[in-house]
Amino acid sequence: MNNHKKAIIKQIDEYENPLLRECVYELLDRFSGTDIKRGDTVVIKPNLLAPSRPEQAVCTHPEIIRHAAFYCYDKGARVRISDSPAVGSFQKIISSLGLPDLFKGTGIEITPFRESVKADIGPPFGEIEVAREALECDHLINLPKLKTHSQMLLTLGVKNLFGCIVGMRKPQWHLRTGVDRVRFAELLFLIAERLSPAVTILDGIVGMEGDGPGKSGKPRRLGVLVGGNVPIAVDMVVCMMAGLSPDDLLTNRVAMKHHAEDGEVDIEGSLPRITNLSLPSLGPVVFGPAFMHGFMRRHLTERPVLKGKCHLCSECWNHCPAGAINKGKKAIEFDYDKCIRCYCCMEVCPHGVLHPHEPLGGRLLKASYRLKSPKRDD
Repeated sequence: MNNHKKAIIKQIDEYENPLLRECVYELLDRFSGTDIKRGDTVVIKPNLLAPSRPEQAVCTHPEIIRHAAFYCYDKGARVRISDSPAVGSFQKIISSLGLPDLFKGTGIEITPFRESVKADIGPPFGEIEVAREALECDHLINLPKLKTHSQMLLTLGVKNLFGCIVGMRKPQWHLRTGVDRVRFAELLFLIAERLSPAVTILDGIVGMEGDGPGKSGKPRRLGVLVGGNVPIAVDMVVCMMAGLSPDDLLTNRVAMKHHAEDGEVDIEGSLPRITNLSLPSLGPVVFGPAFMHGFMRRHLTERPVLKGKCHLCSECWNHCPAGAINKGKKAIEFDYDKCIRCYCCMEVCPHGVLHPHEPLGGRLLKASYRLKSPKRDD
């Protein structure tokens, strides 16, 4: 990944603003436009998490996807919009956003990632399976959404590329690394570094705060686009805007460790302040001696809980990589001995009724050791 990190900030208030097209085009021009040639294959990777309306801020807004796609299409490139979402059919997700109508008759493809190939992302993971289309295209364009994330604090440029892990391989990686957030952050960073997108443009016009990244979170108008030559540049800028230290985000911390670099980014444009951003509460999943882990997982560590009416729709137990959710008579039932706290269930719940909860014992233990959430400079 390029050690010289550059980011450009564009402040824009509405998706309907006619200047949005100009902003997206300028960011693409600055970071990748001169490299895109007629006949090149371009893969656009937005955040297509789950079926939702654009105003819910669960997915990258369709207007940003549209402008990025037509920019490449007008250069004569073969354009494909792809993701491997966690829940629901790909067709249902893109239909909920109105994407098929935006590109009808253009030749721009909207298809899910289907085929995987092995790619060496380096130690400690070595060869893993990544979407062939993302790995072998001429240009990969990364279009993340600015959202909070109940496992990783924020889901931004680096985390968005985890969508290039196809289908059930995604929860399998959660199962392998989800208990250890630092190890999972390292996996995310190494995938992003291997894929090396040509440009990352973050949709923060309306972002998400609270218990994101799914419908449990709350949309919040932030009025910003951030473009970067590498995903880490964008992610570090968002931390600065939110008053966080760059290394409060684990993927940033891993990146700085791998490259022995600081959090400096060459920023063009005014740095807006996001005050009082509601962040999810994160704590260690397991800690202390191994013989105590069972007790701590049941009584001390944060876990997903049901807050609201369960519709028994099956999405959560079908996607739980640890098999920790069972169908009850009126609501789901959790087996917290199995639960790895990957929060996949919260991501995929179409009704937004699953939320993180820290037991009283965990809260008291945190207080006694003065464990703190990342400091914010609000």
